[in-house]
Amino acid sequence: MNSNRSADLAALLLRVALGVLYLAHSLQKIFVFTLPGTAQFFVSLGLPGWLGYVTAFVELLGGIALLLGVQVRWVALVLLPFMLGAMSAHLHNGWGFASPNGGWEYPAFWAVTLAVQSLLGGGALALGSVKTVRAAVA
Repeated sequence: MNSNRSADLAALLLRVALGVLYLAHSLQKIFVFTLPGTAQFFVSLGLPGWLGYVTAFVELLGGIALLLGVQVRWVALVLLPFMLGAMSAHLHNGWGFASPNGGWEYPAFWAVTLAVQSLLGGGALALGSVKTVRAAVA
């Protein structure tokens, strides 16, 4: 397997993993915590409540876009500040995510993976990818 193909498959694997995680994360905000509950949590952090709604929908749309492979570099960059915000919300809890209220290493890892995804691009089977379009035409 050539290195370009390996990189395309690595980007695909990372993109799908991030997409699934973002969908689960956003759906948890919407259906488990509820949007008003999410807004209330944001207020408890000293943030405006409306930011909870925005975050839930950005994560939902971002997860879908990542799964489909649409504008992956940009989507990863848009999601990055939200994950850095999540990391900062957990800073006072300590390192381990198993700490009460969760630590900051898990959101930090997500932030790194988003940066890597942005650098890699969509990889194999991404919609709008030149390689995907060429494969569909051929």
